[in-house]
Amino acid sequence: MEARTTSGADVTNARVLDHPDCAEIRLEGVLHALSDPMRLTVVRELAAASGELSCSDFALPVTKSTTTHHFRVLRESGVIRQTYRGTAKMNALRRQDLETLFPGLLRSVLAADSAESGRAEEAGRPASGL
Repeated sequence: MEARTTSGADVTNARVLDHPDCAEIRLEGVLHALSDPMRLTVVRELAAASGELSCSDFALPVTKSTTTHHFRVLRESGVIRQTYRGTAKMNALRRQDLETLFPGLLRSVLAADSAESGRAEEAGRPASGL
């Protein structure tokens, strides 16, 4: 995205984040991103949300720098799209892109995660992620 200064020179907007095009999203990258319990928690919350969520909407039990790393892995793998709205970084699940490329994958992973959480609760163990 380009902007112009008052002198007319082009400047690059540093607040635009790189995302892979749909054709660049690779299965191994998506599976890697979904393999971490913290990232799976983010995906689960985004899937349950009716729209975008800001980074501050997530209460992950890790440091801010680790949270930033998890969001970057999800963005660079093509699982989420991040955009700035003022000072907030908003996150949205790239559900349609993932469904087009890997039909049923996201739905299956989320269903398996839900089933695993249910089994953990029945056994008196904490659910994965948090």
